[in-house]
Amino acid sequence: MPEWFEVVLRSLLFLTVLFATTKLLGKRQLSQLSFFEYVVGITIGSIGGELVTGVEKNIMHGLLGLAVFAAIPFLVGFISLKNKAFRDFMEGRGVVFIKNGKIMEDNLKKERYTIDELMELLRKKDVFQVSDVEFAVLEAAGDLSILLKKENQPLTPKDLNLQVPSIKEPQTVIMDGKILDEPLSTINQSRNWLNTELDKLGVTIENVFLGQVDSYGQLTVDLFDDKIEVPPPTEMPLLLATMKKCQADLELFALGTERKEAKSMYSKNSEKLQKVIDKVEHILKG
Repeated sequence: MPEWFEVVLRSLLFLTVLFATTKLLGKRQLSQLSFFEYVVGITIGSIGGELVTGVEKNIMHGLLGLAVFAAIPFLVGFISLKNKAFRDFMEGRGVVFIKNGKIMEDNLKKERYTIDELMELLRKKDVFQVSDVEFAVLEAAGDLSILLKKENQPLTPKDLNLQVPSIKEPQTVIMDGKILDEPLSTINQSRNWLNTELDKLGVTIENVFLGQVDSYGQLTVDLFDDKIEVPPPTEMPLLLATMKKCQADLELFALGTERKEAKSMYSKNSEKLQKVIDKVEHILKG
């Protein structure tokens, strides 16, 4: 067998084995690696290079070495699940860099970080002043996790005592000018509904590069032709305007009647509708 042909076969075999090994090790191997996983990854790559190009060597020995290094993370992971001390040793622990707005200089030196590197990590989190930080910890994977002080945290609907509906993930119902039936059925809509929504926007299905429906049932589209302007959805603003008109009409009715019962009814319903408007106005303005 020619050497070049053997190298091709070894390459195909190694790629197949490496793909299967990576699938078994899981997605974590593709994201943040611990120190140990980093060493294992380099070693597996070295074994793979020798396995492919070292035609004079026994291929089974290479596969055996690859199998050993692929099996080690399984064993380490199993022990780590059972023993926290072992897990901390193998994967590392988080180190506090900032506490109560104060930089922990000793921990910086211990992890061999300079103040410039710390400030760079803070800027990546959109933080430019150390005193704004309540707590910051360098995770084992090298990321900096930050907790801002309460007065520097952005407002949330909970802080304002607002009740907001849960938001579901948007469904892609059109892709490359083709309708996707499964996402449509997920939101309990049909092709007829989709075509009606497209007619409202004044576009054809063939010209839609991407179409998505948000959790409120609104369709937004991106067209192949970037020069065409797509009007924004008007259903929600129109609904808000209608609700405000009804509330104003109720107030007028209350002022225009002399009957106490009718005046009370109109006033109460006007107040109820105003409360509803206050709760949903930020959504309908969307």
